[in-house]
Amino acid sequence: MSVLPPVSTIDLAAEFPVLDEQVVYFNHAGCSPMPARAAEAVQRYIANSNRGRVADADWYHGVLAAKPVLAKLVNARGKHEIAFVPNTVTGLTMLAEGLDWVRGDRVVISDVEYPANRYPWTALKRRGVEVVEAKQGPDYRIDVDDVLALINDRTRVVALSHVQFGTGYRIDLRPIADEVHAAGGLFCVDGIQSLGVMPMDVQAAGIDFLAAGAHKWLLGLEGAGFIWCDEDLCQQINPPIAGVLGRVNALDYGNYDERWLPDARRFETGTMSVLPLVAMRASAELLLEVGLDVVWSRIDALCQHARKRLAEKGYAVISPPGPRERSGNICFDAPEGSPTHDRIVRQLAEQGVNAVNRMGHLRFSPHFYNSIEQMDRAIDALP
Repeated sequence: MSVLPPVSTIDLAAEFPVLDEQVVYFNHAGCSPMPARAAEAVQRYIANSNRGRVADADWYHGVLAAKPVLAKLVNARGKHEIAFVPNTVTGLTMLAEGLDWVRGDRVVISDVEYPANRYPWTALKRRGVEVVEAKQGPDYRIDVDDVLALINDRTRVVALSHVQFGTGYRIDLRPIADEVHAAGGLFCVDGIQSLGVMPMDVQAAGIDFLAAGAHKWLLGLEGAGFIWCDEDLCQQINPPIAGVLGRVNALDYGNYDERWLPDARRFETGTMSVLPLVAMRASAELLLEVGLDVVWSRIDALCQHARKRLAEKGYAVISPPGPRERSGNICFDAPEGSPTHDRIVRQLAEQGVNAVNRMGHLRFSPHFYNSIEQMDRAIDALP
């Protein structure tokens, strides 16, 4: 049997009550259970709210303390490059609608992006922006050379998911960053399917702008996410929402100051979603405590074990196998003559296995706290 690298810093059973349930939870690419410390942080906030301390400044500062944690998570230069947003699509829209576009400008995406990283860009067609798509190949990869071939001197932005939600394919970011920068453009990454799975270094990858939500691999709640924006880019973007918190002297009510803040805070609009932000901070701290190298080694080992077991059972794994292109999503197809994928998902649920059908493929997305025994149980439950 495969063996996972140990986690020495936390008690997995105590931190993840879902392990006590009669369920194998393999949908972290969709929405994750919270760890105990995140749930406790939320409960503390609610308890204080019940006692009339809902607007207590200590809670506001506690939320802001998430920024250096998130900065460390992506290797930002500092918390000044981090802004809170309610979800990934809001973050991406800040860039898409905040740049000064000229008719004929080009955006490069792929043809299999999650809608959050498609619609903000295709909406720009009304301004005369050309949106071109790199095609996913029959091997379920998006060839880097195909992306590079679409970049020209009119390319303002290349916007790609680091990991594709429907196949688990992880693209090599650096060559794309170098090419679009040479053309004078920007590289924007949807990081929701890789943050919390593996180490991310936005500086080494050459990214200019990244957005992600907290409710998937970051083990948080729906309704919170963040932007990372390179400090040199921030002032080139005019936030499309003329909010309060993005202004100089924002909390000096009645003393109106129209100037935007010079850093990523300019993207923050108004009242924050405190509960999801409290949870995001606690969960991000947990991931850093465990170590993203350890998190990734365990997730990858689980997926590699699944790849072997699925093949033995006659299922076709479509997620590319290369060590630099794997992710936490292991996607596969049932053998000919099997029930439909939707029916298989229902059958798995009846046996306590939480999985999904995405883009016509079955998908397991285990996290670091899951076990080899759970993976075997899930595969044994497949028809």
